[in-house]
Amino acid sequence: MQRESMEFDVVIVGAGPAGLSCAIRLAQQAKEKQQELMICVVEKGSEVGAHILSGAVFEPRALNELLPNWQELGAPLNTPVTHDQIMLFKNSEKATELPSFMVPKTFHNHGNYITSIGNLCRWLAEQAEALGVEIFPGFPAASIIIEEQRVAGVITGDMGINSNGEQKPGFEPGMELRAKYTVFAEGSRGHLGKQLQQEFKLAEDCSPQHYAIGFKEIWDIPAEQHQPGLVVHSTGWPLTDEATGGGYLYHAEDGQVYVGLIVDLNYKNPYLSPFNEFQRFKTHPKIAATLKQGKRVSYGARAITKGGFHSLPRMTVPGGILIGCNAGTLNFAKIKGNHTAMKSGMLAAESIFNALHNNTADHELKDFDARFKESWLYDELYRSRNFGPAVHKFGTYLGGAYNTIDQNWFGGKLPFNIKDQHEDHAQLKLARECQVIEYEKPDNKLTFDRLSSVFLSNTNHEEDQPCHLKLKDSSIPLNVNMPKFAEPAQRYCPAGVYEVVEENGKDVFKINAQNCIHCKTCDIKDPSQNITWVTPEGTGGPNYPNM
Repeated sequence: MQRESMEFDVVIVGAGPAGLSCAIRLAQQAKEKQQELMICVVEKGSEVGAHILSGAVFEPRALNELLPNWQELGAPLNTPVTHDQIMLFKNSEKATELPSFMVPKTFHNHGNYITSIGNLCRWLAEQAEALGVEIFPGFPAASIIIEEQRVAGVITGDMGINSNGEQKPGFEPGMELRAKYTVFAEGSRGHLGKQLQQEFKLAEDCSPQHYAIGFKEIWDIPAEQHQPGLVVHSTGWPLTDEATGGGYLYHAEDGQVYVGLIVDLNYKNPYLSPFNEFQRFKTHPKIAATLKQGKRVSYGARAITKGGFHSLPRMTVPGGILIGCNAGTLNFAKIKGNHTAMKSGMLAAESIFNALHNNTADHELKDFDARFKESWLYDELYRSRNFGPAVHKFGTYLGGAYNTIDQNWFGGKLPFNIKDQHEDHAQLKLARECQVIEYEKPDNKLTFDRLSSVFLSNTNHEEDQPCHLKLKDSSIPLNVNMPKFAEPAQRYCPAGVYEVVEENGKDVFKINAQNCIHCKTCDIKDPSQNITWVTPEGTGGPNYPNM
């Protein structure tokens, strides 16, 4: 197929915190050195921020370095954290606030801000464009150009292909975006990053990557229930026996709260539904008291890359680099990945600019590893290296106790390396060995069903297009996953994409790709590793207004 081609110095895939910080830092250096640099950012969402979902309590450390005058420039950081509460939910009714000496100090949020990372990314995009960066929303990077074992750019997705793979009227082929360096900043479980790791064997020498699914709803609540700046984190119920993870409730600006639950994807019971566990979480009196008489205005979910230091792959390849959550730079000891993603993008920018400025762009970014190891990012991830593995290995309570001692007394430098070598998708037990979990029907006041939730995410895909959820073997869902695991895709998907329905007296595995909110959970948790998420047609997916 004949494709148009455009040449850039740097192409960045993904307009999240990592990609935009990389673009800004590149443009800043070019301006300082009076060197012309063509920088392109492609974003699969309909606009910058449309696919961004994060809690979020934001640590401004990287932003202070990138744009020290961010307050003058109007960054949307308007709600400083005023108070932290760490709660132990003992059961569906009882809770205890943990004293500070029992909580890892990494959970303390003095100096941080409650904010919408989607809106922060929109603002970062404005700063990047003011520096001459070209940003193209609605153009998903569908494949990688690899020539002579070197990344040479990406190809954007074709537009106007029907569900049978045939060209529709108005078909437009994707473009080749060629670059001296390509930066992969797709976020958690990026499909090109996944290909890159396989092609160049980037994860050979590290622990398997680990993931969670994070849910978020935004609620408008009555003024008397609103405490701007209050940050509440919880552990325990409803995940006491079946999974690890935790909940959050952040009192943001304008009478809104952000409420969510994080469920680690190494859970064992195939009958567990992360979505329904989140709905149960909201019924706890400590959460319900804040939400009562309120109105839910937004919903979303997204995979979180949480393996940490031990799971970091090699990030550089000839002509390319992985950054942010695509590489796994989140610090789960802080439950934060935005500042670390930004810093990884800034370090990548400095390494790339050094190569371009010194005319060594044909080489792999050999100096990136040294820059990374000399940075506060490396130190922060190293100090939290055992946090997630300790919880996985010893459980919520013993693992939490270890982490509190390690972080509070030893600054994350206890001389142990705890590793989790078990892949998340391989942890499911056989259905016959597990208890069926019965979930109550939604009350449509605090708890809701998946379809009404997806409606609030503003998700849409062009209906007549190839399914972007690819099955390697279409027989596996019913012939393998159903008898072994009661086909868990029906439950782990937070958007009702996967169903087993009866048609003409036979069970059929149905994929409602229109519902997909791009969380990537299916790509991660499918026990047969039979599902591969690829980019749909441009602008498809959720359209989050301020998540």
